[in-house]
Amino acid sequence: MNIDLQDKVAVVTGASAGIGAAIALTLVRCGARVVATDLDVETLEMSAAAIGERCTPVVADVSKREDMEGLYEMIGEKFGRLDVIVANAGVGANAKLGEITDEKFAKVIDANLKGALYTVQPAWRMLKPGASVILIGSTASVDAPPGMSVYAASKAGLRAFVTTWVKDSKGSGVRINVISPGGIDTPSLRKALESEKDESKIDTLEERSPLGRIGKPEEIGNVVAFLASDLASFIHGAELFVDGGMKV
Repeated sequence: MNIDLQDKVAVVTGASAGIGAAIALTLVRCGARVVATDLDVETLEMSAAAIGERCTPVVADVSKREDMEGLYEMIGEKFGRLDVIVANAGVGANAKLGEITDEKFAKVIDANLKGALYTVQPAWRMLKPGASVILIGSTASVDAPPGMSVYAASKAGLRAFVTTWVKDSKGSGVRINVISPGGIDTPSLRKALESEKDESKIDTLEERSPLGRIGKPEEIGNVVAFLASDLASFIHGAELFVDGGMKV
């Protein structure tokens, strides 16, 4: 069974690398036209070029409402429609209780929680019945390691957004869901674990996994494509843990 997103228009935030880039690539391969956003101009343009002509890079800061409003104005003018929103952009700033600064708190909440709101709300009136909104959460929202309380809270907030937005949007025909990845082999994960200095940290994650490995970015892309498609037409208000069984 093929996932058909032919000529659907999608927005993917945080799309210059890792999970976001894999999501954008998968959606394009399924036939969608993708507007990929991020902050790093050079990396974003390189990623979009690698994906192909059906991927349009746009520099935008998800924590700035005016950036996102401008993004959707451009999409309306260029494509005349919007079918899929993937709120993937996010950051981490680890700090244990007693060491959480205002700066670290604001950095995470602005990008992860405010960013999700500004990714969805300015586009809401553009979405028609059958459209799909997908927020990228994290298994950290239910089982975070030490030092990640603010990140965990921001991702738990996405779950709260969805459970209420489903009620707010009754009758719209727009589906809203959360995907919560576990350990995925991305540059950001390896940087957070400092695995370039100690590969055993990756090994430890793999040993804990019921599948014996961590995930690949494209495996998240596949799930996003499914939820974006009509194959998932009755999935609404769900949180799907894509973690190789770690949450069990």
